[in-house]
Amino acid sequence: MKLILGGGGSGEQTKIINEKLNELVDHNKGILYIPLAMDEEKHSYDSCYEWIQDELSEVEVTNIDMVRTFEELSQKSLDDYTAIFIGGGNTYKLLKGLKEYSIVPLIINYLNNGGIVIGGSAGSVIFGKDIDIISIMDPNDVELKDTSGFNLLFGASIFPHYMNMKSKLTKKENDIRMNNFTKAITDFSLQIGPVYAIPEENAVYFNGTDVDVIGSKNWFYFENGNKLEKEPDSAFEKEIK
Repeated sequence: MKLILGGGGSGEQTKIINEKLNELVDHNKGILYIPLAMDEEKHSYDSCYEWIQDELSEVEVTNIDMVRTFEELSQKSLDDYTAIFIGGGNTYKLLKGLKEYSIVPLIINYLNNGGIVIGGSAGSVIFGKDIDIISIMDPNDVELKDTSGFNLLFGASIFPHYMNMKSKLTKKENDIRMNNFTKAITDFSLQIGPVYAIPEENAVYFNGTDVDVIGSKNWFYFENGNKLEKEPDSAFEKEIK
């Protein structure tokens, strides 16, 4: 099992993360790209495919395939791919589709057989204990009732884009966003467990035994009302299991 769960960045932000991916992949196989968290009416999957080709241009694989529906994904032979990239968008939409088409056990089986999954933003959040930590950013328009995630990180949840200023927001609006996140941790504490809050330049890396945080910025860990700031690649994450 190899999980690389990014904070939602791209380009230079993800250089270290993509270097890690390139170390892990079988260079004789391809990558399967899942853009299904996106609303295709707002972001065409063709443009998503152009983005992923550019984003992973330094990752040495034979090809990148893309699915356009959950039904198509449910029929894919995942073991044909060296890695699966699950992109960002609306986390509730993504998890609902994966559950409704019984894809969650397929991905878990793929991971247990040595597969690699890299997630970005929504594609990362789903692997934590519960996705309701993202409710301050993503609307639950699909009315997903069961918000429990894959829960592969020892009972912790993931919050992406942490401490990254959003270009469309003022500093005051970004400060409110961060305050709402801190409040959400308290409101959902029993449901979401501890939280990895990671910037867009970082990723949680889980190899089936140990959790590391790779990247170029400090990251934060919330548990029992405490906020701890740690440097990337620190040993702290091995002490919290």
